[in-house]
Amino acid sequence: MAQIQIFDPPMCCSTGVCGPSVDPALVRFAADLEWLQANGVVAERFNLAQQPGAFAESEVVRTALEEEGNDCLPLIVIDGQIVSRASYPDRDTVSRLAGLADGKQPSLFSPQVQELVAIGAAIASNCEPCLKFHYDKARKLGVSAQDMHSAVAVALAVKDTPARAMVDLAGKLLRKPVEAAAPDTVGDCCAPAAADAGDGCCS
Repeated sequence: MAQIQIFDPPMCCSTGVCGPSVDPALVRFAADLEWLQANGVVAERFNLAQQPGAFAESEVVRTALEEEGNDCLPLIVIDGQIVSRASYPDRDTVSRLAGLADGKQPSLFSPQVQELVAIGAAIASNCEPCLKFHYDKARKLGVSAQDMHSAVAVALAVKDTPARAMVDLAGKLLRKPVEAAAPDTVGDCCAPAAADAGDGCCS
């Protein structure tokens, strides 16, 4: 990933919101820079009024200032080369220069993530064959047991939330808190053996 350095002209701050009026170009660029950093781009910003030493230390910046004066600012330097001068490029341009395609966030949906999602879906849908299948596939892809445990825990929390809400609603309607029946009063209709045989109420 590229390393970006932004050399700003003299100003009180780089946010664009200081002073008597708001500079929309600076506000936009500050937001774009935060977006780049959130996507893994290393970015440094220097203000000529506050950090003149950084301008003097960079040979390309020092040369540009000697030849063009402050009119060349802002300068955007990537891997030691000036790629933009005298203006703040839009997000598509600066992201492309930084190595991000079309200003879009790189996809995190890897095969491993796909299997974690599938494990969570299997828990939510009570699908035992699905859980076994996707557990095995995730393990072969190198997904850790801890990550699979986290996926199950999140799925369980999402699954149980509406169930608890329904129980609470039933209690309000019946004017009495409702608790789950003891396992021995349920019978064999939901037992694993009955479900496997296709004979239970939950099969």
